[in-house]
Amino acid sequence: MGNTRLYRGHAPRNIAGGRLHHGIAVQMPPMAQPMIERLNAAFAQPFTGITADGSVRPGLFSLQATGAATGPVVSAARAFLAGVRRDDHRALLQVPLDSPDRRRWTNAFPHWAPQGVRLADLEPASREAALAVVAASLSTRGFADARRIMKANQALGEFINHSCDTICEFGFFFSLFGEPAEGAPWGWRLMGNHLVLHASFVGDQMVLTPAFYGTEMSVIEGGPDAGQELFVDEQRLGLELASSLTAAQRAAAVLHPSMLSKDLPRHLTGPDGRHLGGAGQDNRVIAPEGVVAGALSAGQRELLLRLMTVYLGRAAEPHGALALQAAAAHLDETRFAWIGDPEKLPFYYRIHGPTTLIEFDHHSGVFLSNPEPEPFHIHTIVRTPNGGDYGMDLLRQHYAQHPHPH
Repeated sequence: MGNTRLYRGHAPRNIAGGRLHHGIAVQMPPMAQPMIERLNAAFAQPFTGITADGSVRPGLFSLQATGAATGPVVSAARAFLAGVRRDDHRALLQVPLDSPDRRRWTNAFPHWAPQGVRLADLEPASREAALAVVAASLSTRGFADARRIMKANQALGEFINHSCDTICEFGFFFSLFGEPAEGAPWGWRLMGNHLVLHASFVGDQMVLTPAFYGTEMSVIEGGPDAGQELFVDEQRLGLELASSLTAAQRAAAVLHPSMLSKDLPRHLTGPDGRHLGGAGQDNRVIAPEGVVAGALSAGQRELLLRLMTVYLGRAAEPHGALALQAAAAHLDETRFAWIGDPEKLPFYYRIHGPTTLIEFDHHSGVFLSNPEPEPFHIHTIVRTPNGGDYGMDLLRQHYAQHPHPH
């Protein structure tokens, strides 16, 4: 008998020519080679930041006292390090803040040996201590979303019955950059399939971008987490805003009225889907497209802010509120762009302002066989354009005041 396992009507895909082992893509299918070459070239470029026209817009970020208590996350990081007993793990876990590995990431599986240690390889107590660092940096909802993604990863591996040592709940590399200390620059990263978080601390400020949240199973159907659903608000509010647009607003917002590959330019149908700000895109020039928020009604602008809050509110307070405040300060020039039918699934949208880039994309199958985008496979990313990602602009200002020893 053939394989009758189906998820939303789709069977597991046969990944010919690819092999995953212990969190790493040790063998990549030929179709992935161009992507690997692009990533390697991008990782070698000096950091500029995502811009609208190739030039970084100055004066958007400033060193300031936020009143945030960074002691809890610093204490969590130190407690984690103190509990790591293996010397080889220690060497992999912590590297200098200016390590080039900090910008070397993927939302899939690295084809290199990444810095850090997989949560699955840590002792249970150390694994919980690492997650405590993440939890101290995120809001309650932001951490819950991250854990749901990790559990959906486990459900995906069990469903496809493939690479289960890699596609699993704790198949994520955790690493620290710099020395955790209040007032000193440092950061951490959690990286794996459909979840990549960068937290960068400068003084009592935190930058939580680039941040990638996604899943290929938006509803977990079996096991102890059955019934959990991901990205409900991101999807619902996006569709609500799109469907509220007038004919004139839609003419500006809708870049392409269809999500079908035959109806889209080739560059919007590749491995990244419609995403522009994914892995290896730190310096991408993204021209503003879509309807400008200044042309929206008061109700639509409020809905746009609610949608942005879903993403920016994943950071612990007051950092999420400060990011939203910065985005709201430039709301009149922020744009909302859409691909697909504004009345139904699937779709893509982008929110693009001077300090915020948010993307949501329904994706075609990777481990499932759907050839076209489906609502159960979702990729989202949040970026801080104009040099803000990884806290780079804040670090530049910090080192101008406090020269960095080499």
